[in-house]
Amino acid sequence: MSELQTAPVPRRNFELLLLLLALSIGFAAFYLVGSASEEANSRDFLLEMGILSGLTLFVHILLRIFAKYADPVILPITIALNSLGLAMIHRIDLSRSTNQSFRQLIWTGIAILIAAVVLWALRDHRNLRRFTYISLVASIVLLLLPMIPGLGVTINGARIWIRVDDFSLQPGELAKITLSIFFAGYLSSNRDLILMAGRKFGPMQLPRMRDMAPMVIAWLLSIGVLVVQRDLGSSILFFGLFIVMIYVATARISWVLIGLLMVVAGGLFAATTMGHVTRRLNTWLNAFDPEVYHATGGSLQIVEGLFGMADGGLVGTGLGNGSPYRVPLANSDMIIASFGEELGLIGVSAILILFLLLITRGIRAALGSRDTFGKLLATGLSFTLALQVLVIVGGVTRLIPLTGLATPFMAAGGSSLLANWIIVALLLMISHNSRRPMSGTVGPTDELATPGSASSKAVNPK
Repeated sequence: MSELQTAPVPRRNFELLLLLLALSIGFAAFYLVGSASEEANSRDFLLEMGILSGLTLFVHILLRIFAKYADPVILPITIALNSLGLAMIHRIDLSRSTNQSFRQLIWTGIAILIAAVVLWALRDHRNLRRFTYISLVASIVLLLLPMIPGLGVTINGARIWIRVDDFSLQPGELAKITLSIFFAGYLSSNRDLILMAGRKFGPMQLPRMRDMAPMVIAWLLSIGVLVVQRDLGSSILFFGLFIVMIYVATARISWVLIGLLMVVAGGLFAATTMGHVTRRLNTWLNAFDPEVYHATGGSLQIVEGLFGMADGGLVGTGLGNGSPYRVPLANSDMIIASFGEELGLIGVSAILILFLLLITRGIRAALGSRDTFGKLLATGLSFTLALQVLVIVGGVTRLIPLTGLATPFMAAGGSSLLANWIIVALLLMISHNSRRPMSGTVGPTDELATPGSASSKAVNPK
């Protein structure tokens, strides 16, 4: 009887209800933008939302067939964020007589279709564990592609793009996925060795130098990205990803402390020896200095964004009634500032709550996973979304220096949209495998070591 009571049930009907609500939010946002504009193309949103609705229904049907036990909240939240981003990009287009929103819609279609292929082809996330070291090689190749003469291009001071004719892509966005797969595979395979080895130093147990090799590689890789490609955001993301995953795998605070020391060392080195990092810090600390404000690549973007959000106040000026187009890169790097002006503090808070719900559902999938690889992979993928939101919102609000990371699902840019939709597909598959009924004989447990657990006591006997 207890088995019948705890048996998981598909919640696709609940997901469909949430999807209708998410699409309604997108329709409402587009309508408000169009009603505030006198442009003839302000009604093009019917085509855009119609295409997005069709793609949403397609993924929903695919989940009913291949992943019917997947989390019912992840997809609706993603659609809501994506549709809001399309609406704001469309709003900026109407002010600048551009057509970036339709290009973003094309990238949305490509990203959703590739995510659908991942759902159809993968079926079981544990198959990715066989590609652990292939993922490491793929990550290195993806990060080095922009350095190839004739292929890589420099945009806004960072050499993180590749371009073939009119097609451009940021390979580092895909590298965060392959790095997550590598870290999850390596740590799930070597967790016991890392836990058992090393010497104790007071309350901490330090790892052996040979076991620190992957961490050192990750650190050098992140610093290399910062030095060669001048990309501060990706450097923070890659190294932070590994620190979080190794802490989840080992529950050892020593790894975090070592990682923080390496971050401090790398940060001091970058701040004192790298001109672009020094300028970024100066722009952050002295944003309201007239010389910094008017300098090329100065603080104009940050200050205009701050004044725009201040003008929005608590409830905002209303979609289509503000002037976010005055901010450079208002539809990409500064899209959160655009929402802050027209939706106010309440609107931005609602968006951040959606991100929080999406990240917590990813962590929930990690907690429910029956294998260590799935736990680590879902944690790493969820953390990449969390760190992106933290870094970009902190930069826009001037809590930390502004970096080049994009707001997931909302900012204009196909590379980020593609990578984040693949992350959503992987989280959906992991959540499906964690909730579906177990078939066959249950194998030995594969749990992560936690403080006070049996495995932890075995590793550290009294």
